[in-house]
Amino acid sequence: MSNLEMIRDLLAAPEDENLEFKQARRSFEFDEAGRYCCALANSGGGRLVLGVTDKRPRKVVGTEAFQNLERTRLGLIQGLRLDVRLREIAHPDGRVLIFEVPARPIGLPVQFDGMHWGRLGESVVPLTPAQLASIFAESGHDFSADVCPRAGLGDLDPEAIEDFRRRWIKKSGNFSLGTLSHEQLLRDLELLGEEGLTYASLILFGTRPALGRFLAQSEVIFEYRSSEAAGPAQDREEFRQGFFTFHDRLWSRINQRNDLQHYQDGLFMRSLRTFDEQVVREALLNAVSHRNYQLPGSVFVRQYARRLEVESPGGLPWGVTTANILSRQSPRNRRLAEAFARCGLVDRAGQGMNRIFELSIRQGKGLPDFTGTDQFQVLLTLRGEVTDPRFVKFLEKVGEETLESFTTEDFLVLDLAHREQPIPPDLRSTVARLRDLGVVERLGHGRGTRYLLSRRFYGFLGQPGVYTRRRGLDREQNKELLVQHLREAGADGARMDELQQVLPALSRDHIKRLLTELRDTGRVQMLGQRRWARWAVVDRGEA
Repeated sequence: MSNLEMIRDLLAAPEDENLEFKQARRSFEFDEAGRYCCALANSGGGRLVLGVTDKRPRKVVGTEAFQNLERTRLGLIQGLRLDVRLREIAHPDGRVLIFEVPARPIGLPVQFDGMHWGRLGESVVPLTPAQLASIFAESGHDFSADVCPRAGLGDLDPEAIEDFRRRWIKKSGNFSLGTLSHEQLLRDLELLGEEGLTYASLILFGTRPALGRFLAQSEVIFEYRSSEAAGPAQDREEFRQGFFTFHDRLWSRINQRNDLQHYQDGLFMRSLRTFDEQVVREALLNAVSHRNYQLPGSVFVRQYARRLEVESPGGLPWGVTTANILSRQSPRNRRLAEAFARCGLVDRAGQGMNRIFELSIRQGKGLPDFTGTDQFQVLLTLRGEVTDPRFVKFLEKVGEETLESFTTEDFLVLDLAHREQPIPPDLRSTVARLRDLGVVERLGHGRGTRYLLSRRFYGFLGQPGVYTRRRGLDREQNKELLVQHLREAGADGARMDELQQVLPALSRDHIKRLLTELRDTGRVQMLGQRRWARWAVVDRGEA
């Protein structure tokens, strides 16, 4: 669909909770845009359209708002923790700006500027407690919010609570939190109620004896294995205690054997750690937040020389699969997710897995792998080997500012183009921007279109000839496929519709141009005319 066709359809569409029009001829406040995007996300996603009248019959009037689209988009992503897309359309009657807002995660309302916003007619208003409760209920029963019988404040580690308090103050800037007692702090976190302590409080702050009595399966086991050989691990430690009592120590254990990988960058030697700290911590937080605590079994963190495995009981949460894990979140233990979000360890919208993928690609490592995941367990494998330092250097060359505005989808497309793999349909909408930025180029047309990194990449590597060869090989290979098919067709040759089956990725005109080049070099000939025309090889014995 062209941009003008899109505008035509929008003008005719009914305005509802998923579509909002604003004239905004001269300007539009960023905070107002953020509130509308928040409300749209909480209503299932939708579009905010600027530069169009909101009364029927609608017409384009143009808008001058938000001239710096990347800065606006980055601000919305930071404020909402959602991947909001901005589309600018040059209409004959003026500039139209469309904010494309995804739906909120399952069970998690989105907030902007500290409030959860929703739609009420043409206005945005805070969501009611009933509306929030309905959203939270989507993800099912929250075991972490259940009260643990007989558990008391003496079962919690005071130092762990203080670690959380320091992080919460730093994240919120609210220094009055420092004056609260531990009891009041836990009440404000909804980890302590009239009926007692929740299981979440034990998972976060519990002492080892307390977890042994009340929730023995809340345990993280670290193992280091120097080889694939079966048998006991070379190093092992069991952490059956509150998360805030051991998470730094667990990272230290991993970092003890976290070697540097070196690569040449001009006159200088650069290095990358095999295991990135942020990636490892995100993986651990995901395991602790989303495991099923009603099942026996521990979280296992297994470190090898060049990979790290994180295994957690219970399978993926409801509605989440390995195919949609980057676009759909469904917190299994909401009390834990909220606590981690308050102290800044995770994003409320559950973008941790996206960050794991993005950092893995930026560091030139293999994609995170969920092979082995089933209904009983989640197995995440993190690859540590830097497979192509040149790709890492190229991404740095693209520019830190540009990369910060990249989405997870952008990085996935770059990774696929780098490995010259097909771009799946759900990622093709992001290719246009990367082509405009000059980091990827297209080969061929139609369903079989392929992409490769741009001339800039090969020029940066000092290999412009490789770029020319790869583009040229694509054309020559297509011509050889045509010749091979015509040779097998024999003296009768083949019709154009048959040749289109040989190269379904190419348009009819493109195939004609290839055949003309082959005819001009004396390799093929056309038999007959117009719709009865057939193509055949000139010399059937030609190699």
